[in-house]
Amino acid sequence: MDNDILNSLSQYLPSAYKNRFVDQNQKIKKDLKILLETVLNILYNYVNYFKGKIPEKGWSKIQINYFLYLLSLFECNNIDGPGLGEREGRVYSSLIENVSYGFAHGMGRSGDLTAIQPKALGSSVLSKLCNKLILNLIRLSGIKSCKTCFVCPMATGMSMMLVLLSFKKMKTHAKYCIWSRIDQKSCFKCIVNAGLIPIIIENELVDDELRTNIPQIKHEIENLGKDNILCIISTTSCFSPRAHDRIDTIAKICQEYELFHMVNNAYGLQSSKCCHLIETGNRTGRIDVFVQSCDKNLMIPVGGSIIAGFSKKLVNEISSAYVGRASNTPSIHLCITLLEMGVQKYLELLKNRKQMYTYLHQAIQNVAQDFGEKLLEIPHNSISMAMTITTKNTSKNVTELGGYLYNCNVTGVRVIDKKSTKKIENTFFLGYGSHCNNYPYSYVTVAAAIGQTTQEIDSFIKKFRKSYFKWTTSAKTDCRILENNQDSD
Repeated sequence: MDNDILNSLSQYLPSAYKNRFVDQNQKIKKDLKILLETVLNILYNYVNYFKGKIPEKGWSKIQINYFLYLLSLFECNNIDGPGLGEREGRVYSSLIENVSYGFAHGMGRSGDLTAIQPKALGSSVLSKLCNKLILNLIRLSGIKSCKTCFVCPMATGMSMMLVLLSFKKMKTHAKYCIWSRIDQKSCFKCIVNAGLIPIIIENELVDDELRTNIPQIKHEIENLGKDNILCIISTTSCFSPRAHDRIDTIAKICQEYELFHMVNNAYGLQSSKCCHLIETGNRTGRIDVFVQSCDKNLMIPVGGSIIAGFSKKLVNEISSAYVGRASNTPSIHLCITLLEMGVQKYLELLKNRKQMYTYLHQAIQNVAQDFGEKLLEIPHNSISMAMTITTKNTSKNVTELGGYLYNCNVTGVRVIDKKSTKKIENTFFLGYGSHCNNYPYSYVTVAAAIGQTTQEIDSFIKKFRKSYFKWTTSAKTDCRILENNQDSD
């Protein structure tokens, strides 16, 4: 059975560590004896069952717990033996030990995020397995030509900075990064903190929608010279009224001028349109890497992202640029989620998200008509939508409406004042929040994201109507009063 297990794990563990795995099996056998044979048989069946793919039907919580504890048996800290180093997986709190399933050594080794950790063969298998499951998920979502990926234990902005720093090592003299403006601070800060000079491309206003300014991108390349430009950062998922970038056109430009191209796909993995844009861009031009959030796309706690691409060599170089050991908590969370979710439930969630978009769009349309506002026409944004907020009936600032909504426990809604400004890393942005200097309207934006329900939308619409009404009057709002006063509609 040991040989069968090692053969099954050969895709996760290099040959140099197979003997170590056998040795640890022997140590455990001394204590577990007959029970271990049962454990090894089950682990063997589990590993063979995966074959690098998400199970069609989700597992039970008991199955998942059992599987994780089986893997944690092969951590050095869970085997009787002396540890004389400064990092030996000692965990004081039993609560923390339970939360971490006995995994205490993290993932990777100093200098390589995806390398096998000799002290933590269970964690190493889990990490490798998680990356394979995520690759399967990316392909299921529509990016079928994706070659490889890895889970990075940092949120999207920091992961994008890691990518830029990796690009810099390959083109050391380049100092500019062309960035199609999106008013989200971490996107801009990752460029500046990577030591690059951002070249901000202002979006074009087409009716209500903001689109990529392709002529300006070409102008900047010709003006600065392609040898001085490191990368173009484009964006798929974003807040209305900005549309997704013209990814395919930018990909062709990057191919023509031999520029790195990174796509900020923050919460685009849940959108078939965003995934189609990346797949098409890679087929017709150049996309090196696309980065997405773990929490936004797969409903796990904040703290991880997925760096994926179409060249194994390039993605491996990025993973090896990570400094030091890393937390494997995002990988554990992702494994648990994907095993419990299964392919069937994931595809159902994607389908449901599209239905929620239609439902929310109609609900906002009704609100706009009732209050004399306008639902903005943003045909190239499949997740977010926006409605104008005018001050014709009140002297209050539009952002006060956001405060009313917050007091009513409404989160995720953004109220944008077209006159707002923001300073980020010594750069001033006019009209900050609206992705351009002079958008014609102030507005409120909402999104239809994975996991959303009709009950959430109905509750939001009810609270929004009451908050909007109070915002246009002189009375102060108290959500508890509003909820009890059903006649105020």
